[in-house]
Amino acid sequence: MDIVVLVKQVPNTTEVRIDPKTGNLIREGVESIINPEDRHALEAALQIRDNTGGKVTVLSMGPPQAIDGICEALAMGADRGILLSDRIFAGADTWATSTTLGRAIRKIEQFDLVLAGRQAVDGDTAQIGPQVAEYLGIPQLTYVQKLEVREGAVIAERALEDGCEHIEAPTPVLVTVLSSLNEPRYPTVAGLIDSTRPRAPIEIWNGADLGVKAYEVGLAGSLTQVVKTFTPKGARNTQYLEGSPAAVAAQLIDALRKKEIRLGE
Repeated sequence: MDIVVLVKQVPNTTEVRIDPKTGNLIREGVESIINPEDRHALEAALQIRDNTGGKVTVLSMGPPQAIDGICEALAMGADRGILLSDRIFAGADTWATSTTLGRAIRKIEQFDLVLAGRQAVDGDTAQIGPQVAEYLGIPQLTYVQKLEVREGAVIAERALEDGCEHIEAPTPVLVTVLSSLNEPRYPTVAGLIDSTRPRAPIEIWNGADLGVKAYEVGLAGSLTQVVKTFTPKGARNTQYLEGSPAAVAAQLIDALRKKEIRLGE
């Protein structure tokens, strides 16, 4: 089975900082890592490849330094890495990003399964996987926590708000996975060394390679335009209550009533 795994490099931080002057994310000094849920997608692809044969291709879009994520994926066991990197890809929203990834997958041609993490930790939109599936015109299974591959089909267990769903879909199909699906393996030292050598199976494609126009991708091709980004400022109005327990309780009840908060009888 030939599998394409969508991988994104994201900042390794839980605290997103924004430049107050430019409104852009501050990435300087912040380590970049493979998006955590994408690692689970890659692990699923490697397990399927190991059991059924085929090839695992890792596909990523980003600046030249995003090649580090592809090198790590190769060190984990992927067979091929493709980085989509071009100035015309910059500033893309999810629509333009999905268009670019979709064109790349069409250029790859031979694929049975596309795997991706549910969402990226820096955007949390969960839109890329479904939009790529729509672009390719193939079925999609999202929020997958268990996955089984059969001849010409996949069987998945999807997590829902009030339970789970068991569903089967024919290939080719796109699947987005949850972190509960598996435990990703670590890259090997030998794999890391090999992935940085000139013979490493890594390709870099630009807009011309995909046959896209500048107005179709990147900021120009985005349907969403961010007017302003800022860190919200909030102030807390703290009031300290003093006195005996009965007096404090009376003050608290009075304060709640003034805010028109109804109290249970």
